This record gives sequence, structure tokens and C-alpha cells, in this order.
Amino acid sequence: MKHSKWTRRQFVWGAPSLLALAGCARAAEPAKKALPAEVTIENFSKSGQSLGKVKVATVVKTEDEWRKLLSPEAFTVTRREGTERPYSGEYNDHHGDGLYHCVCCDTPLFDSRTKFESGTGWPSFWKPISNSNVNEILDRSLMMVRTAVNCRRCDAHLGHVFDDGPDPTGLRYCMNSVSLKFAARVAG
Repeated sequence: MKHSKWTRRQFVWGAPSLLALAGCARAAEPAKKALPAEVTIENFSKSGQSLGKVKVATVVKTEDEWRKLLSPEAFTVTRREGTERPYSGEYNDHHGDGLYHCVCCDTPLFDSRTKFESGTGWPSFWKPISNSNVNEILDRSLMMVRTAVNCRRCDAHLGHVFDDGPDPTGLRYCMNSVSLKFAARVAG
């Protein structure tokens, strides 16, 4: 494997990306935002069929409650807007047929039928299972402008969406494995 030295310019401009890839969380805790008492999400059966939209209570917990429920890495990613290292997550190379749910509140987020190999090191999807189940938020961290993707019900940080994905949407929802849990599709 051939290695090359970075120039000072490459290092200065590449450092923010390296920090993101290394799994570094933001230096400061994100500002707490007030969540509505209820949100409307779309429910899905275990086979992936829509059961329609429903109003549900938002899931709000203290930092200590989240820490008890989540692994340290899942806490850092979902509650502190961190990023797991590329190629480290269990769902990057996962090919099961089913639904990916929020690790924090179990809201259905993605269907495996929209998953694709992006070569980025993170599980990628070309659309969420329902736009009602995710929020997209402008993210100006790490000297970049991106669109963060959060769970609508509990505000868990999931990853980011980019406009370099495949047809039919042209989008790439680049998610952190630790923010998801997989449930195999059940016929029905």
C-alpha cells in the first residue's frame, strides 16, 4: 500500500472531515430544543405495509435515562450528534430483508428495500420509510453545511442526507448503525 504525505493545505482543509470520520462528537452538548408533546408518524406492520398515520407522544428522557438505555457509542451518536467510524457499524454490510427502527424509540425509519451499497462505510438508503418519521435539519457543524436526519418521535440523531444517491430519488441517507436496530420482515 503506497502512502503519501499530506501537504499543509490538505491537512488544514481535510482535518474537519477526519474528525467526523474518527467518530468525534461535537465539543459542546447540542442546545436542548423543546419538543412538541405529540407528533404524527406513519406506522408500519412487521411486513413493511403502512398502517397509516397516527399521533403519538414524543419520547423525552433525561440524559441519565438515555445513558442507561443505550450503549456509550449509541448515546454519543443519537443524543450528542456524534458519528461512528466508517466501516465499523454492524449494518454497513448488512443485507437482511426487513425494517430499520430507531434504537431509542423503535419508530420505523428505513426499509431494507431502499438500502444500497454507497461505498462510504455507513449504511445508506435512498429514502426513509416515511417522511413523517424523520426530520431534516440544517447542520453547520465541523465547518460544513449538511442536512442532519433525526427521528421525529425522539429527536435521536441518525446521520445525514446527501444529494449523491441513486435513482429514483438521487438521495443518500447516510446513517449510523448504532442509531438503528433491525427487525426482519415478517410475511403478512
